[in-house]
Amino acid sequence: RVAWYIMPCNTIQNHIRLYKMDVIAIGQLKGGVGKTATTHALGTTLSERGYKVLMIDTDPQASLTGACGLVGTKPTLSDVLGGAEEGDKTMQEIIKVLSDDLSIAPSDLTLAKTDRGLIQRLRPIDVLKPIIESLTGFDFVLIDSPPSLSQLTLNVLNSAHFVLIPSQPAAADIRGLEMYFETLQEIYKYNPALEVIGILPTFYDGRLNHHTAAVDALISKGYPVLSSRIGRSVKVQEAAGHGKSIIEYDPENKRSEEYQELTEELLSWLKK
Repeated sequence: RVAWYIMPCNTIQNHIRLYKMDVIAIGQLKGGVGKTATTHALGTTLSERGYKVLMIDTDPQASLTGACGLVGTKPTLSDVLGGAEEGDKTMQEIIKVLSDDLSIAPSDLTLAKTDRGLIQRLRPIDVLKPIIESLTGFDFVLIDSPPSLSQLTLNVLNSAHFVLIPSQPAAADIRGLEMYFETLQEIYKYNPALEVIGILPTFYDGRLNHHTAAVDALISKGYPVLSSRIGRSVKVQEAAGHGKSIIEYDPENKRSEEYQELTEELLSWLKK
């Protein structure tokens, strides 16, 4: 029985209406599935619609931070979380404003040390949650998760209201999905209100039989697959290299159009 059926539908809808600030984790245990690009694109499209958005980079590789042109910036999330001991900065002290409605809490490699230190805390899984709950002034918090089953990943899932799961339609990525849903089953013990928005097929090419077959297989097994599809384009990597999302870098690009469609699907799902 898959995880997203745990809560009754009417309870789910009540939670969606009650949240003043929607906290969405973008996660998968497999790397290279487009988590960072999706976080960045959604942050941009939502902010363009007038929503106040904070993106949080919880990956020690700091790909989202780099994609926003903030490599080497200090302080970062590791200064907030600390490690074995509490951090010496507040989230408000590290947030960088990217535009009128879009901000980021940056990351760096020291988060790897933070991850190792968290296990020594009294409640390792509860370090990030009160920090996010203390935030004000945002409509959305989008969390770019690490591609691993780490203390940081567990903290992200324990802090989120919803989770969006990018995945390539390939065998290795689908195995990562299965492990991710197993992790979600465990997380429900701590965060029973967490809801799966759906699986987002990325690097998708509808002309390839194995891509369509993989998506069909997920649907037939009862996984919640979104109708949006994100294809492959070198422009997405080019955009990150210029410190921009694909939406800003090339708004006429097909991938930009697909992320706009994803945003509409997300807002519809959230009853916005």
